[in-house]
Amino acid sequence: MKNYKVIAFVVLAFMSAAVGVDAPPLTFKFVTASVPGAIQTYPGGVNNKGVMVGTYQDANKHFHGYILNGKKLTTLDDPKGTTSCNNLTPNGAIAVVGSYITSTGATVGFLYKGGKFTDVPGPTGSTGSLAIGINDRGAIVGYYNDTNNATHGFILRGKTYTTLDVPGALATAATGINDNGKVVLYWANSTGAYESSLYNGKTYKTIDVPGATYSFASDINSVGDVTFQWLDSSGGSHAALLQSGKYYKFNYPKAKFTYAGGINDKKATVGGYAATSKGPVLGFKATF
Repeated sequence: MKNYKVIAFVVLAFMSAAVGVDAPPLTFKFVTASVPGAIQTYPGGVNNKGVMVGTYQDANKHFHGYILNGKKLTTLDDPKGTTSCNNLTPNGAIAVVGSYITSTGATVGFLYKGGKFTDVPGPTGSTGSLAIGINDRGAIVGYYNDTNNATHGFILRGKTYTTLDVPGALATAATGINDNGKVVLYWANSTGAYESSLYNGKTYKTIDVPGATYSFASDINSVGDVTFQWLDSSGGSHAALLQSGKYYKFNYPKAKFTYAGGINDKKATVGGYAATSKGPVLGFKATF
């Protein structure tokens, strides 16, 4: 399964008209959002106050998680392994979810809150896990591997795990949950292609980006807007927004690679881009 796997913003704004599918143009305004001195920056989430979290690679090629609150950068390193951060709570006290890789190569999800890391290991019997999304009620979503190496999504509420498997999927990953309990997921179909779904607690609704070869839903906000990374037939990576039933495709201006990660309720999304096909991934924040 795929894992999505900044102190000062560059004061340089770009305007980009999204390519809509049966939708009028939607304008995105971009600012870069990379950790100064980092080789690469992968933003994962943004809350309603504009605080961002993600992962960066330093000059020594080591990876770290981070929180960017205004101009204050906090580096997060779980003491148990190499750390990446995926998202944070939309409101209130900051709680971050992510994962770390141990010295033996095992991947374990975590919750970071109040200065403390707590493992999110998946249900009993899991051999690896990632925590990817969290809402204000503390519900966490992600995915885990079982002893047969099959991949399942999960919701963790308190200490109780609920496994999520899209019907017919070879593998499922949950990536975002809003305060209404709606969950976005991506999953592998019978041919191995990746699709996306919205889960309302009872049923799964397919929400693939039209024309995409692969669709990876990445986050959902309180009103149900969904962000995506999607791949075209040539393997090119792009971003998309699903808003009020309409899809808007967009790229960071002149980029060869773009993905959209987290989204908040203030019409802002964060993600990453690369200027060349083999270039480093840098961060952006886009308002729409």
